[in-house]
Amino acid sequence: MIELRHIEKRFGDNPVLRDISLTMSEGTVTALVGPSGGGKSTLLRCVNLLEIPTAGTIRIGDEKLEFSPGRKVGWQAVQKLRRQTGMVFQNFQLFPHQTAIANVMESLVTVLRWPADKARARALELLDKVGMAHKADAWPATLSGGQQQRVAIARALAPSPRVLLCDEPTSALDPELAEEVVEVLTRLAREGTTMIMASHDLRLASRIADAVVFLEGGVIVEQGSPHDIFTAPRKERTKRFVASLGIPQAQAPQAASPDDDTRKT
Repeated sequence: MIELRHIEKRFGDNPVLRDISLTMSEGTVTALVGPSGGGKSTLLRCVNLLEIPTAGTIRIGDEKLEFSPGRKVGWQAVQKLRRQTGMVFQNFQLFPHQTAIANVMESLVTVLRWPADKARARALELLDKVGMAHKADAWPATLSGGQQQRVAIARALAPSPRVLLCDEPTSALDPELAEEVVEVLTRLAREGTTMIMASHDLRLASRIADAVVFLEGGVIVEQGSPHDIFTAPRKERTKRFVASLGIPQAQAPQAASPDDDTRKT
């Protein structure tokens, strides 16, 4: 289980997140949506402690950390919780001087101290999972954006994190390349991968999310199922946001059929 309680984040006197509380079960997908500057990416970065919350509590599985103003959290405690997460960035962030397979192997060899042959086997398995095994020895510069993002997903999955965090995973891609990434993330969701994603791509959110959280101004305005948020929002602000994206509120997003959905409950 991933649990956030009363998370606050300030940059100086500027509050970016205010009293965020969420609980996400393992094997589920939570989509963070809302206008730019609403706090989606900052919240993701707080979950894996790329940004240290000003106050609040984060629990991932058995690991728990509490934060308060002026209290310094030890590096070992940060690393212990951070290793429960994998991060997929908007702009891929692959190491340009390493091949695709070396990028996926890096954390296994450097951080977890796996032997090279074991790390290579794991990397090949994950590249095959995201449809990139045939590009294992390719350099990032020779790959399309969609291919680079699929390698980045494999890299994030390499150490078997408890939760996969995706920060706008398709926004840097054109629609055709974005569809490649959507298909990979859809497959992972059906396999029971726990995910939290910040996304402007509501097609992605409606296709794979179990829950949608609408953020604006650093607060949760509304949360619910994709059907509820995208077709029958309760809050006026949510209605305006959905309408601005041209989503007909009377038409529900297409859900996966029960036979296809093998996610854990």
